Amino acid sequence: MGFLKRRKLPAGRRPQLGEDERVVAWAGATGDNVVVATNHGLWLPGAPERLGWHEIHKATWSGRQLQVVAAREVPVGDDAYAVMEDLPPIVVTLLDPDRVPEQVRVRVNKSIAHTSHHPLEELTGARGGVRVVGRRVPGVNGLRWTVRYDDGVDTSAPGVAEHTRELVDWAKSGVGTVA
Repeated sequence: MGFLKRRKLPAGRRPQLGEDERVVAWAGATGDNVVVATNHGLWLPGAPERLGWHEIHKATWSGRQLQVVAAREVPVGDDAYAVMEDLPPIVVTLLDPDRVPEQVRVRVNKSIAHTSHHPLEELTGARGGVRVVGRRVPGVNGLRWTVRYDDGVDTSAPGVAEHTRELVDWAKSGVGTVA
């Protein structure tokens, strides 16, 4: 009877994990670094803290390089949702990827409970729209609601904030209590 042998992350490479956080995969990277995937997020080389799965907007795997685009919150003062914008891509060359690319794909996708795109042209006169997203956050009950405006949308135009809030409320009512 054969057993699958699980690779063990060397103790000196293990990040300071949070409560109820566990390593699900790890990979050696260039510069004697490691990338560590946990049930809560992704630890990247040189990063002082974990990047939560819900904070990753986009991730791609080229077969050698993992590219992660995280998002940060733009202050707008609305507590019904957070407006997000992309940070510059982080690219890490994985020397021994193991299951890290698969875990990133599965866990980022699993964090998304709702996503919908809505045109805003009738309000702004400019092309573009807004994406409304409800995401699961490890250790948090319920969903975190975010919006991401397309390039060219004037978020200060009359009616944009109000219409966005209506779209988020609509999305919340359709999702119900899914968490």
